[in-house]
Amino acid sequence: MYTWESISGPGTIDDLVGDAHAAGYLDMNVRRVHDWIAKGLLDQPRRRTRRRGSDKAEHSVNQRRLLLLLLDKRQQVAHLSSLAQVPLAMWLWWDGYVPTQQAQRAWVTWVGRGRRSQEVAHEGAVGLLEQVVHQLATPTARSRFVRIIAELGNGKALTVRGRAALLDAVRDVMEPESVFAASGLVRAFGPAQTPMTVEAVVTQVEALCAALAHTLDGKVDGVLLERTRAVFRASTADYLAQRGDLAAEAGQLAHLFRAPTLQEQFDQAGRQLLLVLGMHLVHRPTRVG
Repeated sequence: MYTWESISGPGTIDDLVGDAHAAGYLDMNVRRVHDWIAKGLLDQPRRRTRRRGSDKAEHSVNQRRLLLLLLDKRQQVAHLSSLAQVPLAMWLWWDGYVPTQQAQRAWVTWVGRGRRSQEVAHEGAVGLLEQVVHQLATPTARSRFVRIIAELGNGKALTVRGRAALLDAVRDVMEPESVFAASGLVRAFGPAQTPMTVEAVVTQVEALCAALAHTLDGKVDGVLLERTRAVFRASTADYLAQRGDLAAEAGQLAHLFRAPTLQEQFDQAGRQLLLVLGMHLVHRPTRVG
């Protein structure tokens, strides 16, 4: 079977198509390779020159291997926009495979516009709900939480009244009245330094909205993405150092601190970047003058 190990060096676009065909993906062609380059799924090839004329540009060995991974993952997603998380994850976690300029195109593809950006906002709301919801929260409270956060992610302005409604929606899923109303207790979980509280979740929502708006306005460049990656890697290193202790203290919530699988790393790359980018935008210092 044609696998990663079968590829030993750089190759032209014809070699990429040949790789795909050898692996059994006979629908891959030159036109589709160009389309995937434009979307950031693959990187631009490196041009080669000679004294007379020029040779065909070459793709690195890592990009040839990335193509095989993309073709395998394509069967698991409904849209190419979701497939963009593969190069994003590789750029986020490992050096040397995906350059920042490719990650920038993949980021725009993943967020998308119109219906696609609405899907991203909805997925982000559902993902956040899964992290914070109390098991006794009502279906009505859960639906309201997702609806309000998805609307904000779609560009709805967060007014004073809207923030109050957001607070209520977050509180209803985190601290359902059937459990917390009579006791007066406040729910908080996670690291002692930054516990997940109602206010912390609202701050995350504001960050998600800021990241989506910044992306849709075309303001996320390579420099900002690299800063976001640096923040993500630093915070991840701190978390990994604490994960064992956190899991031991979490009791029934210990599953929240387990190591993600490789598949989960690919599936979560976009949402992780969105949150970290948003937190960076919300908390970065404002320039004066």
